[in-house]
Amino acid sequence: MKRTALGPVTPASKRRVLSGLVLVPVVLTPLLLTPDAALARTAPTSGVGGAGAAGTAGGSTSAAPKPLEGVAVYYKEGNNPIRRYEPGKGFIKIANAPVFPHQFSASPDGAKFAWITEDGRLHVGDGSTEKVVAKGAAAGFPCLTPVWSPDSAQVAYFPKSNADQLPLMVVNADGTGARKAGKVPGACHLAWSADGRHLAGASGSTDRVYVFDMRTGASVPAKGIKLANHVQSLSPDGRKVVVHTLSPEDPSGDGLWPEMFRPTVVDTVTGKQVPISVKGLKIGAFYLADGRLVVRVAGRTHNTLVVLDSSGKELQRLAEPAQARDQGILQIVR
Repeated sequence: MKRTALGPVTPASKRRVLSGLVLVPVVLTPLLLTPDAALARTAPTSGVGGAGAAGTAGGSTSAAPKPLEGVAVYYKEGNNPIRRYEPGKGFIKIANAPVFPHQFSASPDGAKFAWITEDGRLHVGDGSTEKVVAKGAAAGFPCLTPVWSPDSAQVAYFPKSNADQLPLMVVNADGTGARKAGKVPGACHLAWSADGRHLAGASGSTDRVYVFDMRTGASVPAKGIKLANHVQSLSPDGRKVVVHTLSPEDPSGDGLWPEMFRPTVVDTVTGKQVPISVKGLKIGAFYLADGRLVVRVAGRTHNTLVVLDSSGKELQRLAEPAQARDQGILQIVR
């Protein structure tokens, strides 16, 4: 199927455009999985968990946060089901992954799935029921994935448009209450912060990541990110972003969900990289609603989730199921 460009692109001699916007060979090279030293689950260490308020370096709490249980939503490229894993229960199917155009996302509670079909219909399902909640969505552009609100009650998506800044629509998961939230220049792989206010996404030309403020309608380019083609997660206050950065020599890719990539955390206000103090081959990272950062580390038999507090101190290690070793994660639920 031929995919057309998503609106006009500002000309620049070195600007690359994601496929689905303009097709190029896939970017992500296979990662050589290396073992992690400690794969068994351990008890959390004392004391610190935390999300700082916007504009601060982050705070601490007097009580230790509840340990991560290992509930997560996994997927694998191709005609494979989207499944939620729960320790003691195993894998539970919540949807079938669409083979094309790969525009999908799982809800933060791990119970629902949203996807856009080639005819521009936005679907929501939970494994047993399915409903079309909106029509006229931009389709055929893999990086224009819908994104769930932090309370799993709403879905944001982009309608068809030729504008440089795409209009962002928000609809309730039952199809009611559709509204326009603003115009967003960073539309690729949106992440929604736990405070409900901020969204972050990469530009189709891969040269910027933008943070959008739902309250003011303003989009601000993130400092410290020159090239990136994927946003995986956003801190609760919308300040720090987990991205897949690119070098000038890297191809930009075709906008598909990368199953595994080396994550970079950037403070979008200062432009400084936030160190990820975890050894081993890192293949993803997610912010939890309370501000802890969960780093995914590759292993020879299974991968490990390493939980860090806001200062980078390790709180917990949790072994993933061996069956998920070669699968991507859409959500870490609890």
